Amino acid sequence: MKKSKDKNNNSFYELIKTLFYAGTIAVLFRSILFEPFNIPSGSMIPSLLVGDYLFVSKYSYGYSRYSFPFGILPIKERLMYDVPQRGDIIVFRKPGDEKVDYIKRLIGLPGDTVQLIDGRLYVNDKLVNRKKTNIGQITKNNGSKINLIEYEENIFDTKSYKIIEASDNDFFDNTIKFTVPSDNFFFMGDNRDNSKDSRASEVGFVPKINLIGKAQIIFFSHNGSARFYEFWKWHNLIRFSRIGKKIE
Repeated sequence: MKKSKDKNNNSFYELIKTLFYAGTIAVLFRSILFEPFNIPSGSMIPSLLVGDYLFVSKYSYGYSRYSFPFGILPIKERLMYDVPQRGDIIVFRKPGDEKVDYIKRLIGLPGDTVQLIDGRLYVNDKLVNRKKTNIGQITKNNGSKINLIEYEENIFDTKSYKIIEASDNDFFDNTIKFTVPSDNFFFMGDNRDNSKDSRASEVGFVPKINLIGKAQIIFFSHNGSARFYEFWKWHNLIRFSRIGKKIE
């Protein structure tokens, strides 16, 4: 009986040890290399859709306290810091409410000025080029329809990406001239008329310590048309064309 009891105890300890090692490896992987995120809103359409699941590289801009679960490490600044590039899509903690993750496109670096005039983006008083690429329409939950125009925006000839606009006369289409403070960044959503970002006072400038990582690749995507157990509908649920797509 004693041998059987000792065997059971050893098996239990081995299980605990295995779970501990597995958990440690998972935490280190998520904290140092890649962390999965999902897209809950349409603020980054057309680049990212609701139902996209993506990997964010944690090493791209170095590490801060927010790189780790619950901000447990007392890191005051960023370690191994690498400056982000205009046009990067970045996950960051919302300033003032660091439990909330946001994902937006980086528009302004420290020292930049950013302004929108009649829907057109100006960075350092230079107009950012854009060209119309598509016209479409969406139906809202209340049945009303909205016309949308898709543009390709090219920020200083370094990065091109798609944005959408309902018009050039919405609330955030004319702003003051923002001057980005030192060690802060200015972010905007690609869905320009439907994004709460650095143009809004409740977000504002984002300190570099709040940066989490760079969005890299979509590993899964679904359109929300079926529940997970409705496997007979999966062929219409999963957006196979988006799986493995590199994020620009």
